[in-house]
Amino acid sequence: MEFPPLIPTVSGPAQSGLLYFCTTRAGGVSRDERASLNLGLNTGDDPQLVQENRRRLNAFMGIEPVWLQQVHGTDVLDADQDVLPEAPRTFDAAVTTRADRALAILTADCLPVVIWDEQARVAGAAHAGWRGLQAGVLARTLDMMRRRCPQARSWRAWIGPAISQPCFEVGQEVFEAFVQDNEANRPFFIQGRVPGKWQADLPGIARRQLEFLCKGDIQVHLSGLCTFQEHDRFYSYRRSPRTGRQATIVRLTGA
Repeated sequence: MEFPPLIPTVSGPAQSGLLYFCTTRAGGVSRDERASLNLGLNTGDDPQLVQENRRRLNAFMGIEPVWLQQVHGTDVLDADQDVLPEAPRTFDAAVTTRADRALAILTADCLPVVIWDEQARVAGAAHAGWRGLQAGVLARTLDMMRRRCPQARSWRAWIGPAISQPCFEVGQEVFEAFVQDNEANRPFFIQGRVPGKWQADLPGIARRQLEFLCKGDIQVHLSGLCTFQEHDRFYSYRRSPRTGRQATIVRLTGA
């Protein structure tokens, strides 16, 4: 009997009726800078190696996730619709109420954000880089979740491994994009080591957005894991553009 491969993952607090986690670098067949469980097809890696990595992930989960073609935008896929697993979908978030759907987000510094309701009747996954976060990808994800499951209450969220504030230096344009129209974002920026540069706390901004959008009726858990600092565990584009992608997965189990 062939058992599915073991794939190391990280996750947040357990939730009845929900499975969610983020993969690490371990458990795959990719080589060199992208070793080993690179799940991103648009990374310059050998496509056959990436497909083998995805096959291993599928075997580990027992289901093929819905992959997205991410573009740092705000469009949200209604994954309850019958979609072909291999069909390209230009979205940066997805939502489902179905137990036979697994949602996948690829990251290598950006925020992977998983959202669900207290009863685990609806789940969403969002890819939130600074552009998507500033443009409202979390708001649009929650909006679709509420439309798909109007009875949902008491929200939960997990912000997975991403680049941390000490490692995320941005320019004045990023600072102004967040602060110009919303002074509440100012505390999430500290001045960088050179004039005109700032260190941005994206997980903090995301948590504040979620709390505002849910009027406080949400528990947000931060992984506290930095993709840039933890070279042996996670891919980081800021550390090296020749890198892979980890996947954050969420699936309703119906249990």
